[in-house]
Amino acid sequence: MAEFLTKSRARNIFYGGSIFFVVIFVGMTVHSHKYVVDVSTAGMPLTESVITGKHVWERNSCINCHSLHGEGAYFAPELGNVMTRWGVQDYPEDAFATLKAWMEGQPSGVEGRRQMPRYELTDEEIRGLADFLRWADQTDTQGWPPNDAG
Repeated sequence: MAEFLTKSRARNIFYGGSIFFVVIFVGMTVHSHKYVVDVSTAGMPLTESVITGKHVWERNSCINCHSLHGEGAYFAPELGNVMTRWGVQDYPEDAFATLKAWMEGQPSGVEGRRQMPRYELTDEEIRGLADFLRWADQTDTQGWPPNDAG
């Protein structure tokens, strides 16, 4: 009876397959690296004000109630596109004024409604937070998370 798969054939298949998949892996790595380097997801520059806003976001643990691009808690609204929903994405001063008015109106005092605590933030911190949320809003998330609210 003739032997179909000899040791040398098995070794050749193993080495050939290994080389094939290593070449595929290297090719995909190069393609991914080129894509990541050439295609930025940032829609606006990372300014000092945006960094200040990120620090305000972290220091006040906003993620414990809000989600940002699907990360965080779901107790309060998603904030990844809040500036677009409010219609102030392209207007930094309007974004600041709207966020400031919203935060100063909290808690709203409406019985039985989830309430946001009142934070004593400076205008600079609120402006930074507004810029951070505008920056997050302009980030190309490639459709994630799915959000019917806009």
